[in-house]
Amino acid sequence: MQINLDAHQPAGASVAPMPSGGWRLSIPSGPAGAYRLAQLDDYLHRSRQSFLWQPPLQLTLNARVSQNNHQGTWGFGVWNDPFSAGLGLGGMTQRLPVLPNAAWFFYASPPNYLSLEDDLPAQGFLAATFRSPLTPSILLAPAIMALPLLIWPAAARLIRRAARWFVRGSASKIELDTLNWQQYQITWLVDQVIFTIHDVSSQRLLFTSQTALAPRGRCGLVLWIDNQYAAFTPKGHLAYGSLANQQPAWLELDHISVEKL
Repeated sequence: MQINLDAHQPAGASVAPMPSGGWRLSIPSGPAGAYRLAQLDDYLHRSRQSFLWQPPLQLTLNARVSQNNHQGTWGFGVWNDPFSAGLGLGGMTQRLPVLPNAAWFFYASPPNYLSLEDDLPAQGFLAATFRSPLTPSILLAPAIMALPLLIWPAAARLIRRAARWFVRGSASKIELDTLNWQQYQITWLVDQVIFTIHDVSSQRLLFTSQTALAPRGRCGLVLWIDNQYAAFTPKGHLAYGSLANQQPAWLELDHISVEKL
């Protein structure tokens, strides 16, 4: 199916076509405290109700990165862009935060901790999903009243445990040299998500996992690299910000396709 992607490359980042027909997403080196992002997506100017993708479908692409120990995050997959809040300015669609739904290959360096479950991997290279109710944004407004309580670790731990009733997650750790070209595939079905990775040259299967925690509703396609971190740890510590990059970093992508099943 034809994919139309928009590029986002603030703060000296670059989204550049490669001779092969793919893309190189690059961010420059720099200190902590300055957010650096290179991203491709297909949802910036859409309401969540008009996001393009829903099951059953299969996302396939080839990818490699410049370093295995990148400081920040990178990845690709589908999600509902849950935490953004747009007011309709600058051509953006009006959008309020919602609960997360996602299925993606996701790399997160320390101090990221992106799981509400204590027994799941929350750092490193992951095949992960989030599954949440399709609750309208207006019904989430009372939860804002609890946000000041997050500054107390004891209260934050209680809130984190309570959130598991609504936001379910799955994650499998991937031990793989991501410097090499691999073929990544996400098969998103109504009742499960299947992740596979093959060696590009030999088509040898390198990794597979599946989960019944499939995202709900419509999602957008996202492919990115940045220097961000976000953490909500089992001890109730909540933190977010941006990390220093000692050298430039890039994510190369090729043969991106989405097929409806």
